[in-house]
Amino acid sequence: MSLIIKPVISEKANYLTDLRGSYSFLVDPKANKIQIKKAVEAAYGVKVADVNTMIYAPKVSSKYTKKGLQVGKTNKLKKAVIKLVEGEVIDIFAVN
Repeated sequence: MSLIIKPVISEKANYLTDLRGSYSFLVDPKANKIQIKKAVEAAYGVKVADVNTMIYAPKVSSKYTKKGLQVGKTNKLKKAVIKLVEGEVIDIFAVN
């Protein structure tokens, strides 16, 4: 379960879940599609039909302070959109 960081809870992700049966997760940036598929199947006990991945670059921000220009950045993210076999459902809000 270390490959799956957390499910994405947003308006667009919920819309895709209702419309297509696709679920979105933030995953480890080094993980490939086969590893993600096996991790979701093991964690949630469902059959995965398709995996699409997206890599988001780090966002850079800068600000001027008394000490000069301070530059920082966020971490690189990878998002996976998982399409399940028809009839399968993941209950993301279930309390373990």
